[in-house]
Amino acid sequence: MTQPTNPYQYQLDEVTRKISENQALLADPEMSELAAQEIAQLQQEKHMLEAAAAQLSDGSYEGAGVASSEEFVNCTMEIRQGAGGDEAKIWGNDLLRMYMRFIETTTFKVEYLDELVIKIKGRTTLEIADGETQLLTAYELFKYESGVHRVQRVPATEAQGRIHTSTASVAVIPEVKKNAVEIKDADLEWSFMRAGGAGGQNVNKVNSAVRLTHIPTGIVVSCRQERSQVQNREVALELLRGQLWEIQEEKRLSVLGKARSAIGRAQRAEKIRTYNYPQNRVTDHRINQSWYSLETIVEGDLQKMLLEVRKGLETLEREAVTSPPHQSNV
Repeated sequence: MTQPTNPYQYQLDEVTRKISENQALLADPEMSELAAQEIAQLQQEKHMLEAAAAQLSDGSYEGAGVASSEEFVNCTMEIRQGAGGDEAKIWGNDLLRMYMRFIETTTFKVEYLDELVIKIKGRTTLEIADGETQLLTAYELFKYESGVHRVQRVPATEAQGRIHTSTASVAVIPEVKKNAVEIKDADLEWSFMRAGGAGGQNVNKVNSAVRLTHIPTGIVVSCRQERSQVQNREVALELLRGQLWEIQEEKRLSVLGKARSAIGRAQRAEKIRTYNYPQNRVTDHRINQSWYSLETIVEGDLQKMLLEVRKGLETLEREAVTSPPHQSNV
């Protein structure tokens, strides 16, 4: 049996390197005391990382054996309207249209699973600098889009010309292998209904649409895109596995005692980006960066923004992982 990849190896290597650098400063009378304190903190962090890695390798840690994010290829993107009534619903559809237009310019494949839920599959090559390209999976590129997207604009139905603020949340869930997350049949509650909409008599007259509730967590997923109930059941289970993996991943990251889980893994309640129409501005609040090309961005010109957000958040993630633990003076 192949041993799971150690997701903590990068952090361990960084900590070991910093310990060596500080050990070289012990001979310096002016730096020795500070270096000794730094080494003690780094040793503590190293022991914590080694313990987490050991738990993962022997299976004693909950969720052991789940693939690291680098191994994921396909992902599901789900968009839900937030505050703002009808305008929020329109904004959710605008976001989906924005992503779909960008996907059309890549080699990704996409399929609809439900209303405002799509599956993005494959890899694509993007130019990250002059003449330099990078091959990215769907999950690698879109995983940082999870969170609340806020829009500030004058709705088409607003007679007084007042600016309204509406929100929609985006969740990007990786496609995980069937054996990565254990799902017990006793924990599942199924319901079936007619799918409705386009698709012919089979879709409209047969209970092919499914809704799946995971009783222990309360997670509810649904799928009605496929023509058969069997296919929709498989898709619903796939969506559930991805969401359960996210819960396990948060638990695993919490072993480090770091804020890393909140960086680039934004929950639905976290506002990550604002689209301000009057100022023609898009601002990502996690990296505090703005782009003054809102009109082209919402039309699908996302490559520059997606790559800069990815680079900025990966930098913050590395800093959160490798920085010494905070020492309170209280």
